[in-house]
Amino acid sequence: MINKIIFLRLCVLRVVLRYGLSALALSTSLIAQCQPPRLIVRGDDMGFSHSGNLALIRSYNEGIERSVEVIVPSPWFPEAVRLLKENPGVDAGIHLCLSSEWENIKWRPVSFCPSLTNTDGYFYPMVWPNKNYPGQSLRENNWVLNDIEKEFRAQIELAIKHIPRISHISSHMGCTDLDPEVKALTKKLAKEYHIDIDPSEMGVKAVSYKGNSRTFAEKKASFAAMLKSLEPGVTYLFVDHPALNTAETKAIYHTGYEHVAEDRQGVTNVWTDPAIISLIKKRKIVLLSYRDLLQ
Repeated sequence: MINKIIFLRLCVLRVVLRYGLSALALSTSLIAQCQPPRLIVRGDDMGFSHSGNLALIRSYNEGIERSVEVIVPSPWFPEAVRLLKENPGVDAGIHLCLSSEWENIKWRPVSFCPSLTNTDGYFYPMVWPNKNYPGQSLRENNWVLNDIEKEFRAQIELAIKHIPRISHISSHMGCTDLDPEVKALTKKLAKEYHIDIDPSEMGVKAVSYKGNSRTFAEKKASFAAMLKSLEPGVTYLFVDHPALNTAETKAIYHTGYEHVAEDRQGVTNVWTDPAIISLIKKRKIVLLSYRDLLQ
């Protein structure tokens, strides 16, 4: 593959020298079309449950996932730390979090930030207004930017303390887009802590299921359709949430999203499915992590 790329680049140089720079764009496009699609498969919410932790690691070891996102304030964060130490090849990001959406399990900030919590001291259930949780979103309450910075710093520093190879930041429930000031703050912290890998700034295209995705069969068909749609020379990002369909996961839900166990087991099944893995190999799709974007 490397020899082919070198040959193509020499061809581009020959074309430019002979016909001038006007031919450069066309030649570069031809090279891109000869390169395979590249895909980051990212698993979110590590720490939200024991079953989620196990599924995320399984999806890496037995499947196609290459990056995982860890929720630092979550109840199963210590286990997530242990599992990541035992699996050093997994690329890990900090899934910055300002909400606690599930009905039967809650989490609190890791710093003192009273403007970000409800009267019980938990994060609000939602970041954005939700008809099922009126008045219970962070957006609808009097959050303070200094509290958000304090909490983001505490989450980042705790993650780096226990998972030194953390490579990037991501956002749980879109919390970093809460406000332009919060977005700017997040960028500042990413640079300060040297974890600033932003796929959107590197030409990576977000991609999702091409079709229905409620059941495992629908997920598998829609994921396969997505894989078949990937274009040569383009890098893509696919995000979902693996877990296992256990008694634990069946007890985790919120109004409007009650089929968590079935849904997330379907993700795990798709990402470890032999036919999906075979299709990726057949189409010569290169699987990447966030960290690989720096190479």
